[in-house]
Formats: sequence, structure tokens, C-alpha cells
Amino acid sequence: MSTFLTGIDHIQIAAPTGSEDAARHFYGELLGMEEIPKPENLKGRGGCWFLCGPHEVHIGIQAEFTPAKKAHPGFTVNTLEQLKLRLKEAGSIISEEPPIEGRCRFFTHDPFGNRIEFLEFE
Repeated sequence: MSTFLTGIDHIQIAAPTGSEDAARHFYGELLGMEEIPKPENLKGRGGCWFLCGPHEVHIGIQAEFTPAKKAHPGFTVNTLEQLKLRLKEAGSIISEEPPIEGRCRFFTHDPFGNRIEFLEFE
């Protein structure tokens, strides 16, 4: 059997109309992701795109937005405790989770209520 999939190009996280500045603050300033330009033919849809390592994170505008409560991206980090402190200082609520073998983790929510997980491998 051949494998058709070779990796992940991007993930898309939904956000409400007019939330680009809040997305830039959370994903860009707090998390340190570099914003990248959207293609010209997609700019009219709103939203913004970021780099996370070699992958892209697309914040897409959804008119009738409802945040994801269970589904979530899991971002790997190399300084989990520093990120946790940074997010707490910015007012984010942190949900401590038991470690998964070989990695520590916690959850928070983006400004729109989407669940986000951060993991650090031991």
C-alpha cells in the first residue's frame, strides 16, 4: 500500500469577524509566531497567517463562529514553564494536565475560546 500523505502544510483555526488584531497579539506577540502574507486572492476573506517552525497556522474568519472546545492544535515548545508564565501574566487561564509519557503539557484558550495545547518533550 502506498502512502499518499507526506506531512502537514498548515492548520486552520477559526476566529470571529474582526478578530485579526487579537489574533496578531496572541499568536504573533505572545506566542512569537511570525506573521506571513496571505495570497492576494485570499486577502478579502480576512484572517491572518503565521509560521510555526516549517508549518503555517491560518487564522480564518468564520461568520457564525463557535470556538472548538475539544478539537485543538498541539504546539511543541522548548521552554514550557516560561511560556506558561508569559500566558498567565497576559491573563490566560492555564489548565494543568497530567504529562504524557516523555512530554509535559498544558492547555489554554486563544482570545476566541479555541482550545490550545502546548507540549515540551523531555
